[in-house]
Amino acid sequence: MKYCFSTWQRALGVVGIGTGAGVLVLSCTQLPAETRPSASTEQRLQALQVADTSGYETASPRDPNGIGTYYLGRQIAHVMGHEGASWLERNGRRQEEGTDLLLKELNLKPTDVVADIGAGTGFFSFQLAKKVPKGQVLAVDIQPEMIAALQDNKRRLKVTNVRSVLGTTTNPGLPADSVDLVLIVDAYHEFDHPREMGRAIRRALRPGTGRLALVEYRAEDPSVPIKRIHKMSIGQARKEMAAVGMVLADSIETLPQQHLLLFRK
Repeated sequence: MKYCFSTWQRALGVVGIGTGAGVLVLSCTQLPAETRPSASTEQRLQALQVADTSGYETASPRDPNGIGTYYLGRQIAHVMGHEGASWLERNGRRQEEGTDLLLKELNLKPTDVVADIGAGTGFFSFQLAKKVPKGQVLAVDIQPEMIAALQDNKRRLKVTNVRSVLGTTTNPGLPADSVDLVLIVDAYHEFDHPREMGRAIRRALRPGTGRLALVEYRAEDPSVPIKRIHKMSIGQARKEMAAVGMVLADSIETLPQQHLLLFRK
C-alpha cells in the first residue's frame, strides 16, 4: 500500500515493509502530519461551557506528536488539521479499516439520528446517510474548513439527510436526549477536552437506547502500524468513559486494526 504524499511520509517516518531487496511498501494506515487549527479558528472555537479540570495534568510532552496535556494518564494527540483532508478520502481506506463491516456492526435502524463527530469531509457521514434514509446524520467538526468541504460533498452527492454542525473543542453542539448513535472514528484521542466532550455526548444520547460507538486503533496490538499516541486500549477507553458516566456495553473486534467499543449511559 503506497501513500502518495512524500512530505507526510518524511514527517511521520513511515516504516518500509518488504520481503525483497529494493522493495518498499509504505503503510497507508499512518496519519499525515499533525497540524493545529489557526489562531483565528481557535478563537472562534472557544469553550461554551465551564471547563472541568478533573483528571487533567499539564506536563512536558512525552511524545512530540502530542500536546502537553494528559487525561487520566493518556497524552492527548495533536489534531489533524484540514490540510490533511485528502487523507480521509484516500484510496484503500475501506479495505484497510473494514469500513463496510464497521457500518454493518452498528446495526442502525432507518429512522435513527446519528452524530458523526470528527466528520471531516464526510467520509462516514454520507455512508451513514444511506443507512438511515428516514433519519438524519449530524456531521460535527470543529474546523470551518472541514465543514466547507463537507458541504461541497453534500451538494455534489445530492444528499438531503446530512446536516453539518460546527462544534467547539468542548461541545459538539448536539441537542440533549436526541441522538440514537454517536460515532467517533479515530478522533477521540485528539480531543483537547475529552472530559467535557464526553459529558456533552452523554447528554445528547437518547435515554435508554442511545449508544456511543468509539473506534480507535488497537493499542494492545504492536503489529498495527500506527504511532502509539494514535492508538487506545480497551482499558483506557473504559476508564475515560466511566469518568463521564458511560459503561462499556460491547467490544467488537472484527475490524482489521481497530476496536469498535459500544458505550451506553
